[in-house]
Amino acid sequence: MFQVVRARLRALVCGARAARRDAGMVTSEYATGIVAAVAFAVVLYKVVTSGAVSAELQSILKEALNARM
Repeated sequence: MFQVVRARLRALVCGARAARRDAGMVTSEYATGIVAAVAFAVVLYKVVTSGAVSAELQSILKEALNARM
């Protein structure tokens, strides 16, 4: 029985050490996600502010505001 308890304690201690080693990975994953989100936002901004898309959005808004029920 002593060996079983000792093995379980060893597994818990080794698991805690592994968790501490991986603690820094979360920050790098957040940083990668933020960089990807900013890049997507820049691309979306460029698409929406382009001439053709801007004109199309303006025409859609004009039709929506001039619509009568």
